Amino acid sequence: MLLLLCGGVSRAQFDPQIGHYMYLATAYNPAAAGEGDLMKVSGMHRMQFTGIKGAPMSTYFTFSSPFLIGKTKHAAGVRFLNDSYGLWSNQTFHVQYAYRHKIGKGYLSAGIELGFLNVKFSGDSVNLSQLGESEYHSESDPVIPAGEASGMTFDMGLGVYYSTSRWWAGISYTHLTQPKAELTTQSAAEGSELKMRGVLYAHGGYKFVIRNNKDFALIPSAFLMSDFRSWDLNLSLMTEFKERYRWGLSYRVAANVAVLLGVEIVSGLNLGYTYELPTSKLLLESYGSHEVYLSYGFDILRPRRTNRYKSIRYL
Repeated sequence: MLLLLCGGVSRAQFDPQIGHYMYLATAYNPAAAGEGDLMKVSGMHRMQFTGIKGAPMSTYFTFSSPFLIGKTKHAAGVRFLNDSYGLWSNQTFHVQYAYRHKIGKGYLSAGIELGFLNVKFSGDSVNLSQLGESEYHSESDPVIPAGEASGMTFDMGLGVYYSTSRWWAGISYTHLTQPKAELTTQSAAEGSELKMRGVLYAHGGYKFVIRNNKDFALIPSAFLMSDFRSWDLNLSLMTEFKERYRWGLSYRVAANVAVLLGVEIVSGLNLGYTYELPTSKLLLESYGSHEVYLSYGFDILRPRRTNRYKSIRYL
Protein backbone atom coordinates (compact mmCIF):
# COMPACT_ATOMS: atom_id res chain seq x y z
CA MET A 1 0.00 0.00 0.00
CA LEU A 2 2.87 2.39 0.75
CA LEU A 3 4.40 1.69 -2.65
CA LEU A 4 1.13 2.61 -4.36
CA LEU A 5 1.30 6.05 -2.76
CA CYS A 6 4.74 6.78 -4.25
CA GLY A 7 4.86 9.11 -7.24
CA GLY A 8 6.06 7.85 -10.62
CA VAL A 9 8.99 10.25 -11.05
CA SER A 10 12.55 9.16 -11.88
CA ARG A 11 15.73 11.26 -12.25
CA ALA A 12 19.04 10.61 -14.00
CA GLN A 13 21.94 12.37 -15.67
CA PHE A 14 21.03 13.73 -19.11
CA ASP A 15 24.23 15.32 -20.46
CA PRO A 16 27.03 12.88 -21.40
CA GLN A 17 30.47 12.84 -19.82
CA ILE A 18 33.47 14.27 -21.68
CA GLY A 19 37.04 13.10 -21.08
CA HIS A 20 38.64 15.69 -23.39
CA TYR A 21 36.78 18.57 -21.74
CA MET A 22 39.89 20.82 -21.93
CA TYR A 23 39.88 20.61 -25.75
CA LEU A 24 36.12 20.68 -26.39
CA ALA A 25 34.96 23.68 -24.35
CA THR A 26 32.30 24.74 -26.88
CA ALA A 27 30.44 21.49 -26.11
CA TYR A 28 29.30 22.98 -22.79
CA ASN A 29 30.23 26.71 -22.91
CA PRO A 30 29.15 28.88 -25.87
CA ALA A 31 31.49 31.69 -24.74
CA ALA A 32 34.51 29.54 -25.75
CA ALA A 33 33.66 29.99 -29.44
CA GLY A 34 36.49 31.69 -31.33
CA GLU A 35 39.08 31.00 -28.62
CA GLY A 36 42.58 31.97 -29.75
CA ASP A 37 41.16 33.67 -32.87
CA LEU A 38 40.91 30.22 -34.44
CA MET A 39 38.34 28.80 -36.81
CA LYS A 40 37.97 25.34 -35.33
CA VAL A 41 36.23 22.12 -36.29
CA SER A 42 36.10 19.39 -33.62
CA GLY A 43 34.64 15.94 -33.26
CA MET A 44 34.48 13.47 -30.38
CA HIS A 45 33.17 9.92 -30.16
CA ARG A 46 32.79 8.21 -26.80
CA MET A 47 31.97 4.57 -26.05
CA GLN A 48 31.24 4.27 -22.34
CA PHE A 49 31.29 1.03 -20.32
CA THR A 50 32.10 -1.23 -23.27
CA GLY A 51 30.99 -4.79 -22.70
CA ILE A 52 27.66 -3.80 -21.15
CA LYS A 53 24.60 -4.10 -23.38
CA GLY A 54 22.97 -0.75 -24.09
CA ALA A 55 25.90 1.24 -22.65
CA PRO A 56 26.01 4.98 -23.48
CA MET A 57 27.51 6.06 -26.79
CA SER A 58 27.98 9.76 -27.60
CA THR A 59 29.15 11.72 -30.63
CA TYR A 60 29.89 15.46 -30.52
CA PHE A 61 30.51 17.79 -33.45
CA THR A 62 31.36 21.47 -33.00
CA PHE A 63 32.32 24.30 -35.34
CA SER A 64 33.17 27.87 -34.39
CA SER A 65 34.78 30.84 -36.10
CA PRO A 66 35.79 34.36 -34.98
CA PHE A 67 34.86 37.41 -37.04
CA LEU A 68 35.20 41.18 -36.86
CA ILE A 69 32.53 43.87 -36.83
CA GLY A 70 34.47 47.09 -37.15
CA LYS A 71 37.17 46.84 -34.52
CA THR A 72 35.24 44.52 -32.20
CA LYS A 73 35.70 40.76 -32.08
CA HIS A 74 32.88 38.24 -32.16
CA ALA A 75 32.48 34.52 -32.75
CA ALA A 76 29.75 32.18 -33.94
CA GLY A 77 29.39 28.44 -34.10
CA VAL A 78 27.22 25.35 -33.97
CA ARG A 79 27.32 22.19 -31.90
CA PHE A 80 25.59 18.86 -32.44
CA LEU A 81 25.24 15.89 -30.12
CA ASN A 82 23.98 12.40 -30.87
CA ASP A 83 23.63 10.40 -27.66
CA SER A 84 22.20 6.91 -27.06
CA TYR A 85 21.86 4.85 -23.88
CA GLY A 86 19.74 1.73 -23.53
CA LEU A 87 16.36 2.31 -25.16
CA TRP A 88 16.84 6.09 -25.03
CA SER A 89 18.47 8.42 -27.53
CA ASN A 90 18.60 12.16 -27.98
CA GLN A 91 19.91 14.63 -30.52
CA THR A 92 20.69 18.26 -29.76
CA PHE A 93 21.52 21.12 -32.09
CA HIS A 94 22.56 24.60 -30.96
CA VAL A 95 23.67 27.82 -32.64
CA GLN A 96 26.23 29.76 -30.60
CA TYR A 97 27.34 33.39 -30.44
CA ALA A 98 30.05 35.06 -28.33
CA TYR A 99 31.24 38.63 -27.87
CA ARG A 100 34.97 38.83 -27.15
CA HIS A 101 36.65 41.76 -25.38
CA LYS A 102 40.38 42.27 -24.80
CA ILE A 103 41.26 42.45 -21.09
CA GLY A 104 44.87 42.24 -19.95
CA LYS A 105 46.76 39.50 -21.78
CA GLY A 106 43.63 37.63 -22.83
CA TYR A 107 40.03 37.87 -23.94
CA LEU A 108 36.87 37.86 -21.87
CA SER A 109 33.91 36.37 -23.74
CA ALA A 110 30.20 36.27 -23.05
CA GLY A 111 28.19 33.75 -25.05
CA ILE A 112 24.69 32.44 -25.67
CA GLU A 113 23.36 29.36 -27.46
CA LEU A 114 19.90 28.62 -28.81
CA GLY A 115 18.68 25.29 -30.12
CA PHE A 116 16.46 22.29 -29.61
CA LEU A 117 16.47 18.83 -28.05
CA ASN A 118 14.89 15.78 -29.65
CA VAL A 119 14.39 12.84 -27.27
CA LYS A 120 13.37 9.31 -28.35
CA PHE A 121 12.35 6.15 -26.49
CA SER A 122 12.21 2.83 -28.35
CA GLY A 123 9.18 1.27 -26.70
CA ASP A 124 8.90 -1.33 -29.44
CA SER A 125 12.20 -2.83 -28.23
CA VAL A 126 10.86 -3.58 -24.75
CA ASN A 127 10.52 -7.34 -24.17
CA LEU A 128 8.55 -8.50 -21.12
CA SER A 129 7.83 -12.01 -22.40
CA GLN A 130 10.75 -13.45 -20.40
CA LEU A 131 8.89 -12.56 -17.19
CA GLY A 132 5.97 -14.79 -18.05
CA GLU A 133 2.34 -14.32 -17.07
CA SER A 134 1.43 -14.22 -13.38
CA GLU A 135 -0.91 -12.41 -11.02
CA TYR A 136 1.84 -9.83 -10.36
CA HIS A 137 2.75 -8.84 -13.91
CA SER A 138 1.84 -9.48 -17.52
CA GLU A 139 3.67 -9.59 -20.84
CA SER A 140 2.28 -6.17 -21.73
CA ASP A 141 2.32 -2.89 -19.85
CA PRO A 142 -0.01 -0.06 -20.92
CA VAL A 143 2.35 2.53 -19.43
CA ILE A 144 5.22 1.54 -21.77
CA PRO A 145 4.72 2.88 -25.32
CA ALA A 146 4.06 0.18 -27.88
CA GLY A 147 6.13 2.02 -30.50
CA GLU A 148 8.72 4.74 -30.69
CA ALA A 149 7.94 7.77 -28.52
CA SER A 150 9.61 11.09 -29.24
CA GLY A 151 9.41 14.73 -28.30
CA MET A 152 11.17 17.97 -29.25
CA THR A 153 11.66 21.10 -27.18
CA PHE A 154 13.49 24.44 -27.21
CA ASP A 155 16.75 24.81 -25.30
CA MET A 156 19.04 27.67 -24.28
CA GLY A 157 22.38 28.20 -22.53
CA LEU A 158 24.68 31.02 -21.34
CA GLY A 159 28.38 31.21 -20.59
CA VAL A 160 31.37 33.39 -19.66
CA TYR A 161 34.94 32.50 -20.62
CA TYR A 162 38.39 34.08 -20.17
CA SER A 163 41.57 32.76 -21.75
CA THR A 164 45.20 33.74 -22.30
CA SER A 165 48.15 31.84 -23.76
CA ARG A 166 48.85 30.35 -20.28
CA TRP A 167 45.50 29.81 -18.54
CA TRP A 168 41.76 29.68 -19.03
CA ALA A 169 38.61 29.66 -16.90
CA GLY A 170 34.92 29.57 -17.66
CA ILE A 171 31.46 29.07 -16.22
CA SER A 172 28.28 28.22 -18.07
CA TYR A 173 24.70 27.12 -17.50
CA THR A 174 22.93 24.84 -19.97
CA HIS A 175 19.22 23.94 -20.19
CA LEU A 176 18.48 27.42 -18.86
CA THR A 177 14.81 27.15 -19.82
CA GLN A 178 14.33 23.85 -17.93
CA PRO A 179 13.04 22.26 -21.17
CA LYS A 180 10.24 19.70 -21.13
CA ALA A 181 9.86 17.11 -23.87
CA GLU A 182 6.37 15.63 -24.33
CA LEU A 183 6.96 12.02 -25.43
CA THR A 184 4.06 10.90 -27.60
CA THR A 185 3.37 8.09 -30.07
CA GLN A 186 0.96 7.84 -32.96
CA SER A 187 -0.98 5.03 -31.29
CA ALA A 188 -1.16 6.29 -27.70
CA ALA A 189 -3.63 8.97 -26.65
CA GLU A 190 -1.53 9.97 -23.67
CA GLY A 191 2.23 10.37 -23.40
CA SER A 192 4.84 11.01 -20.77
CA GLU A 193 6.96 14.02 -19.95
CA LEU A 194 10.74 14.29 -19.70
CA LYS A 195 12.04 17.40 -17.94
CA MET A 196 15.69 18.45 -18.11
CA ARG A 197 17.19 20.31 -15.19
CA GLY A 198 19.67 23.13 -15.69
CA VAL A 199 23.33 22.12 -15.45
CA LEU A 200 26.15 24.33 -14.17
CA TYR A 201 29.65 23.88 -15.63
CA ALA A 202 32.83 25.37 -14.16
CA HIS A 203 36.18 24.65 -15.76
CA GLY A 204 39.73 25.99 -15.88
CA GLY A 205 43.40 25.16 -16.25
CA TYR A 206 46.93 26.55 -16.27
CA LYS A 207 50.02 25.85 -18.38
CA PHE A 208 53.26 25.69 -16.38
CA VAL A 209 56.35 25.86 -18.60
CA ILE A 210 59.33 24.13 -16.97
CA ARG A 211 62.13 26.70 -16.65
CA ASN A 212 65.05 24.30 -16.97
CA ASN A 213 63.55 22.67 -20.06
CA LYS A 214 61.08 24.81 -21.99
CA ASP A 215 60.21 21.88 -24.25
CA PHE A 216 58.09 20.48 -21.42
CA ALA A 217 54.98 21.95 -19.83
CA LEU A 218 52.56 20.73 -17.15
CA ILE A 219 48.87 21.52 -17.61
CA PRO A 220 46.62 20.85 -14.60
CA SER A 221 42.89 21.42 -15.13
CA ALA A 222 39.54 20.86 -13.43
CA PHE A 223 35.97 20.36 -14.64
CA LEU A 224 32.86 20.56 -12.44
CA MET A 225 29.34 19.66 -13.55
CA SER A 226 26.31 19.99 -11.25
CA ASP A 227 22.52 20.18 -11.48
CA PHE A 228 22.40 21.29 -7.80
CA ARG A 229 21.22 17.82 -6.75
CA SER A 230 24.31 15.88 -7.72
CA TRP A 231 27.78 16.86 -8.92
CA ASP A 232 30.64 15.47 -11.00
CA LEU A 233 34.26 16.62 -10.55
CA ASN A 234 37.08 15.73 -12.93
CA LEU A 235 40.75 16.54 -12.15
CA SER A 236 43.43 16.15 -14.83
CA LEU A 237 47.17 16.63 -15.23
CA MET A 238 48.65 16.69 -18.74
CA THR A 239 52.30 16.80 -19.82
CA GLU A 240 53.11 18.58 -23.09
CA PHE A 241 56.32 18.14 -25.09
CA LYS A 242 57.32 20.74 -27.70
CA GLU A 243 53.67 21.85 -27.87
CA ARG A 244 52.99 18.77 -29.97
CA TYR A 245 52.87 15.60 -27.85
CA ARG A 246 50.59 15.26 -24.81
CA TRP A 247 49.97 12.59 -22.21
CA GLY A 248 48.46 12.59 -18.74
CA LEU A 249 46.10 11.21 -16.12
CA SER A 250 42.58 12.13 -15.10
CA TYR A 251 40.44 11.25 -12.09
CA ARG A 252 36.68 11.63 -11.87
CA VAL A 253 35.77 11.62 -8.19
CA ALA A 254 34.18 8.32 -7.12
CA ALA A 255 33.75 7.30 -10.77
CA ASN A 256 36.86 6.46 -12.81
CA VAL A 257 40.53 7.00 -13.62
CA ALA A 258 41.76 7.69 -17.14
CA VAL A 259 44.83 7.87 -19.34
CA LEU A 260 44.85 10.67 -21.94
CA LEU A 261 47.06 10.76 -25.04
CA GLY A 262 47.33 13.39 -27.76
CA VAL A 263 49.44 14.50 -30.71
CA GLU A 264 49.46 17.36 -33.21
CA ILE A 265 49.71 15.45 -36.49
CA VAL A 266 50.35 18.54 -38.59
CA SER A 267 50.02 22.22 -37.76
CA GLY A 268 46.52 22.74 -36.34
CA LEU A 269 45.38 19.09 -36.66
CA ASN A 270 45.12 17.38 -33.25
CA LEU A 271 44.23 13.79 -32.40
CA GLY A 272 43.49 12.54 -28.88
CA TYR A 273 42.50 9.30 -27.17
CA THR A 274 41.24 8.54 -23.67
CA TYR A 275 40.88 5.21 -21.92
CA GLU A 276 38.91 5.13 -18.66
CA LEU A 277 38.49 2.45 -16.04
CA PRO A 278 35.65 2.68 -13.49
CA THR A 279 36.60 2.67 -9.80
CA SER A 280 33.25 1.14 -8.80
CA LYS A 281 31.90 -2.40 -9.17
CA LEU A 282 31.28 -1.64 -12.84
CA LEU A 283 34.91 -2.67 -13.29
CA LEU A 284 33.76 -6.29 -12.95
CA GLU A 285 31.29 -5.94 -15.83
CA SER A 286 32.91 -3.45 -18.21
CA TYR A 287 36.09 -3.27 -20.26
CA GLY A 288 36.30 0.45 -19.63
CA SER A 289 35.42 3.50 -21.71
CA HIS A 290 37.05 4.74 -24.91
CA GLU A 291 37.03 8.25 -26.33
CA VAL A 292 38.57 9.59 -29.57
CA TYR A 293 38.96 13.31 -30.24
CA LEU A 294 39.92 15.08 -33.49
CA SER A 295 40.12 18.80 -34.21
CA TYR A 296 41.51 21.20 -36.77
CA GLY A 297 42.00 24.91 -36.20
CA PHE A 298 43.65 27.77 -38.05
CA ASP A 299 43.98 31.52 -37.57
CA ILE A 300 41.74 33.52 -39.89
CA LEU A 301 42.14 36.95 -38.26
CA ARG A 302 45.90 37.26 -38.74
CA PRO A 303 46.68 40.34 -40.88
CA ARG A 304 47.58 39.48 -44.42
CA ARG A 305 50.91 40.56 -45.84
CA THR A 306 50.55 43.51 -48.19
CA ASN A 307 54.21 44.03 -49.11
CA ARG A 308 55.09 43.31 -52.72
CA TYR A 309 58.56 42.50 -53.94
CA LYS A 310 59.90 42.92 -57.44
CA SER A 311 63.15 41.97 -59.01
CA ILE A 312 65.54 44.90 -59.52
CA ARG A 313 65.90 43.61 -63.07
CA TYR A 314 62.45 45.08 -63.89
CA LEU A 315 62.54 48.30 -61.83
